[in-house]
Amino acid sequence: MRKNLEIPQGKRTPLYRFLEILPGAISYGAIILLFVLSIVNPVLGAIYLFALIASTLVKAIGVAYRTIQGYEVIKRAGRVDWRKRMEELENPHEAYERLRDKDNKSYHFEEHLENLKMMATMETEYPEPSKIYHAVIMTAYDEGEEILVPSIEAVKNNTFPSDHIIFTLAYEARGGEAMEQTAKALEKKYKNVFKHFMIVKHPADLPGEIVGKGPNLTYAGQALAEYVHKKKIPVENVIITSLDSDNRMAPKYLDSVAYEFITHPNRQRLSYQPVSLFMNNIWDAPAPTRVIAVSNSFFNVISTMRPHLLRNFASHSQPLQALEAMDFWSKRTIVEDGHQYWRSLFFFNGDYSVLPIRIPIYQDAVIDETLWKTIKAQFVQVRRWYYGASDVAYVGSKLFVKKENRIVPFWQLFPKFWRLLDGHVTLAILAPIVAFGGWVPMIMNLSAHSMITYNIPNIVSVVETFASIGLIVSIIVSLRMLPERPAKYRKSKRLLMVLQWILMPVTSIIYQSLAAFYAQTRLMLGKYMEKFDVTKKVVKK
Repeated sequence: MRKNLEIPQGKRTPLYRFLEILPGAISYGAIILLFVLSIVNPVLGAIYLFALIASTLVKAIGVAYRTIQGYEVIKRAGRVDWRKRMEELENPHEAYERLRDKDNKSYHFEEHLENLKMMATMETEYPEPSKIYHAVIMTAYDEGEEILVPSIEAVKNNTFPSDHIIFTLAYEARGGEAMEQTAKALEKKYKNVFKHFMIVKHPADLPGEIVGKGPNLTYAGQALAEYVHKKKIPVENVIITSLDSDNRMAPKYLDSVAYEFITHPNRQRLSYQPVSLFMNNIWDAPAPTRVIAVSNSFFNVISTMRPHLLRNFASHSQPLQALEAMDFWSKRTIVEDGHQYWRSLFFFNGDYSVLPIRIPIYQDAVIDETLWKTIKAQFVQVRRWYYGASDVAYVGSKLFVKKENRIVPFWQLFPKFWRLLDGHVTLAILAPIVAFGGWVPMIMNLSAHSMITYNIPNIVSVVETFASIGLIVSIIVSLRMLPERPAKYRKSKRLLMVLQWILMPVTSIIYQSLAAFYAQTRLMLGKYMEKFDVTKKVVKK
């Protein structure tokens, strides 16, 4: 029986509505509770505040450690010749005998030897590397060639053979005549570059679809599957990578994914998640969006070091066979990337995970025509991301049901549900509590002469000083991660890349807390975000 993987439309059940309200209710309640406890007893308010602030200190230490660790791992993975490793998989016995006694300290070399050994003994079936195909779906709305061409060129310049790459440009009919002409021009330009270059126009206003990226991806995925079947390409050997129009994959990305796909026996029940780094235009972006871009890049670096917590984000790869079985991506949510994790988890009855790929896909920081438009566009982007709080109800509705109706065992799913809920609540409450929480017990008890009350702001300040270790580490690593400085900028701009971090408290409150509260409030009120607000792509001349 086919599972119902879709988000409900229209009227929700009472349980579903309760779970939609839950993230916002807890977030607002956590802020209100600080005031209530401070009024009842300033000591209670202080204890509650310290518990929250202490978690910030612990997380800051973890951020510092994982940032350094993740950066080093990405560098090491980037130095590996993944094409050569793929070629060694073609003749694993010969490669194993040749390499087994080598003293090689490169990234995951011991694992590579073990993979060669397993494949040589044929302990399980492995697809032949030369028969693997990559299918890339790049979604577009109304972007011009100045945005799309560099992203297509990045795929073309991958070390993976171009004659085994099927490129699909999925563009929206809503993009108008200019988008249509751009798509046709690109089809003509790249028709002989890949195994096949196809353009797929997604019609507007199809039934059962929101205005979003997910429907476009799914429509293109279905057309791509038809092509694969028509050409009699083994569907189980095709890996699909979804890209936004500004996504530029590192040259070794496709080979790295293909290698992991071949060497994992449960390959069809995995997603392959690259490190998304918002660095394409980081030198051009204004300071506020640079802070957001680098912060989000660090979050992705840290996430790749915690595979048990990793979920799909932005660009990711997944086998065509699995995607076709689950009808590709959701057509009812604006956060189809993160939601794809939950769809896949339930489709495979809990036997599914996300595998980190330590090779980056580079994305744009937000830039619009003016500073004010850029600031506004950045808020629109992050509030869309934080609408991922809608997945709390989606997951909870499959968790809190009768045992016989549960797709994934309760104690396997509950920790994932809890982390999902906790993550969105933390997004909303942490920044304002850290910034202003220390003053609440004192302001609520101006008449009380309590040593604890008056010293809370000072104590919080000391804790925040220790927590700034994570920020200092982030600044140092961010300078090392920056792409080469464009000639049009002076060396002194590197100093601005340090000074920009004084904006961190402001950007955290506006682009983290307020955006999270916005998304959660919409869910509480049942005013669903069912239109994907496209982030405008502007190339700064």
